[in-house]
Amino acid sequence: MTDFELMTAADVPLMQVLAQRVTATRPDLVGAGASYGELAWIWGQGSTLYGATWPRRLWFSGDELVAWAWAFLPRQVRRSDGSVRQVTGANLTYQVHPDRTELIDEVIDWYDGVAAGLERTVCLTDAEEFALTRWAAHGYEADTEALGDDGDWTQLNERDLTDVDQPVLPDGFRFRTADEAGPQAAVRAHVDAWAPSSYTVESYEAVRQTAAYRGDLHILVQAPDGTMACSTIMWFDEVNKSVEFEPVGTHPDYRRRGLARAMMLHGMRLARAAGATHATVVCTGTPEHAGTQRLYLGLGFRELSRDVPLIKSATTG
Repeated sequence: MTDFELMTAADVPLMQVLAQRVTATRPDLVGAGASYGELAWIWGQGSTLYGATWPRRLWFSGDELVAWAWAFLPRQVRRSDGSVRQVTGANLTYQVHPDRTELIDEVIDWYDGVAAGLERTVCLTDAEEFALTRWAAHGYEADTEALGDDGDWTQLNERDLTDVDQPVLPDGFRFRTADEAGPQAAVRAHVDAWAPSSYTVESYEAVRQTAAYRGDLHILVQAPDGTMACSTIMWFDEVNKSVEFEPVGTHPDYRRRGLARAMMLHGMRLARAAGATHATVVCTGTPEHAGTQRLYLGLGFRELSRDVPLIKSATTG
């Protein structure tokens, strides 16, 4: 067990190994921010800008990591449209091996200490029954705002890659990889799809430096005018032969043309050729995002688990 320290690039592979071990037996216990791919993506796209506000703690049994906690403290987010968003509360991502649930209370105590005086949020999965009782015992309640019709709770979806349809793009569109298109195009595709965004070329470079990233599994759709109309990164967990789509986004001017569907089918076929037998993707589960849910269901994905967002006020303990 280590003392308080800031998150580092060297921590990510250790945390990913634990994600792989839990995924192998209980994938429903792996929250959206704690998966093999999300760990690399979140670290890469935010570390340069926000790393100084990311404390973490690791728990070991001998040389083996058995639990970790990664806190996101107040910060200032500057976005591509020039706006600035102030994040005033704290959020936690964590993972505890299912054989070491006695550590959950230590995770909670550490989080309450590092985020004392702040509003605190955390997301579990609905399969974490014991953990849910422990968070409740420490004063955490359902986050009604996150669970609302315009909230941001997510669900994890999965499918196997036995039968994957042939992708069909509209005339003049073509598939590219990030290796082919280059950093500027890859970043532009993301910023256009998720505007306003804090993603930069420097952020992308940090993503590329993670061991999990593969430029040949970072797929884009190029429009006839050269615009990168759609993009996704696939994170290949070779241990579990599973590929995770994160993020998936389409330029507003090119939506409802079947581009994301074609891109994901193309990606699944590439992943299968690389050795994957299984795929996952996370989506927001609220009615506001019903279109994305229909896309994934239409691609053969089915819900595996969903978030249970919890909150504790700044004035509660």
